Amino acid sequence: MTSIRKVAVESGLPAKTIRYYEDIGLVRPARSANGYRVFSPADVQKLSFLARARSLGFSIEDCRALLALYEDRSRASADVKRVAEHHLARIARKIAALQSMQATLTVLVERCHGDDRPDCPILDDLARHTSSGAA
Repeated sequence: MTSIRKVAVESGLPAKTIRYYEDIGLVRPARSANGYRVFSPADVQKLSFLARARSLGFSIEDCRALLALYEDRSRASADVKRVAEHHLARIARKIAALQSMQATLTVLVERCHGDDRPDCPILDDLARHTSSGAA
């Protein structure tokens, strides 16, 4: 029997996150007679698993799927790989978007004189790409 405070230290997750994971059904610790959460070693293992998966950027739904696969001893590793491949593709799209932003901003910064003159290519570009409905 382990308290949420100890589980937080062992799993590397804040107590608030552990409570949230319980609220959404990722973990289901037992309750003592006085209503306190009682975490088993298996609960601590699941929380550590979730902490690692989240640190790799897996979504909550991905974590739910991975946890179900982790607990299913008859799982196919192809199912696990499929979840990881989808996540890897999302990461690649995010990296491409960030690289595009970096390239655009690099050009804008290089074009800006950065002196006392009021004209600024950065502001001109931002104004040119502002939609008419933006506040």
